[in-house]
Amino acid sequence: MDKEFQEQFTGIIKFTPPLYQQRYQFVKDLVEKHKPKKVADLGCADCTLLWMLKCCSCIEVLAGLDVCATVMKENMHRLSPLPGDYLQPAERSLTVTLHHGSVAHKDPCMLGFDLVTCIELIEHLEESELKKFPEVVFGFMAPSIVVITTPNAEFNPLLPGVILSRHPDHKFEWNRAQFESWALETARSYDYSVEFTGVGHPPTGREDVGFCTQIGVFVRKCPHTIESIQSEEPTEAVYQTVFQAVYPSLKDEKCLQNAVVNEVIFTAQIIKQSLLGHLMPEPEEYSDVLTETELEFQPSMDCVSEDLETLVVEYSMEPFVSGNVVYIPLTTIFSFPKVNQLCGTFEKFCELIAGKITLSSDGSAVMLSTEYENE
Repeated sequence: MDKEFQEQFTGIIKFTPPLYQQRYQFVKDLVEKHKPKKVADLGCADCTLLWMLKCCSCIEVLAGLDVCATVMKENMHRLSPLPGDYLQPAERSLTVTLHHGSVAHKDPCMLGFDLVTCIELIEHLEESELKKFPEVVFGFMAPSIVVITTPNAEFNPLLPGVILSRHPDHKFEWNRAQFESWALETARSYDYSVEFTGVGHPPTGREDVGFCTQIGVFVRKCPHTIESIQSEEPTEAVYQTVFQAVYPSLKDEKCLQNAVVNEVIFTAQIIKQSLLGHLMPEPEEYSDVLTETELEFQPSMDCVSEDLETLVVEYSMEPFVSGNVVYIPLTTIFSFPKVNQLCGTFEKFCELIAGKITLSSDGSAVMLSTEYENE
């Protein structure tokens, strides 16, 4: 059921949450169960489903297709990375792309997807498009799973204001037997199995009409071979790309380096503040009350001697102050869990911060100035 018509029905039939959200949640639950890496939403319209799915950690490629470029362009900003995505890049990569085109046409950009969703789509197709739809989706694209939702015409008498169909653009609305017949024939033709379910429970006492939205979940029985895909691949693209966003990822070396450098600076500043705090005279009543963490960063008296600088940096885990400079050994910073997790090895850690962080002459410690600490 289209969103704009949902409100007409709430006087008698109220779906909680709204029916469109139940459909999207059904897909999201399926994604969490099967962990697909590449997902395409055919008939993506306002991109709401794609917006929900971009938060699923398993997905690395999201694609949307719709015949109405205007609606996609009005809503595609929802799919752009947020500032937080740059400040804390995810470990996985994610690319989101929107295409303008028809599901009745084949395009190689739609090959290789694990899951394809068609949410309230087929009822908008002309008869000629519906005939081509199975070959495009199940024969050419051939994903592992296809989810198709469509209105259940048997539920319509319970919806006030609905005479022929729920939306003026619907070319047809099937009852359960019609949908199951079409789905079973399609599954047989393209070597899929199909299971039927739905969302939008009927009122008590009218269970005979079934779900408001009927759903078919198609699962490919055998993997599509590379040879068969290549033999069917058209020579030219027919879809127009209207939007693409590549999210920052720790798999990208530059993003990883930025994340490590930021974490090193943050960690070093914390150590520096703790160290300088211990060098300041403390009130007598607090001088003997030190936590285990504070004791860890207590500088030794020898650490303030410039003559011992090299010895301490090379052989000590303790940060120290020499003149107006705080020295924090790289081994100390690397021992922090977040830094260790980002880099994996000490060698990789050193490689990532080289030239990005001010280091001691022998390259074994981070140097931070104390010049402005007392201003």
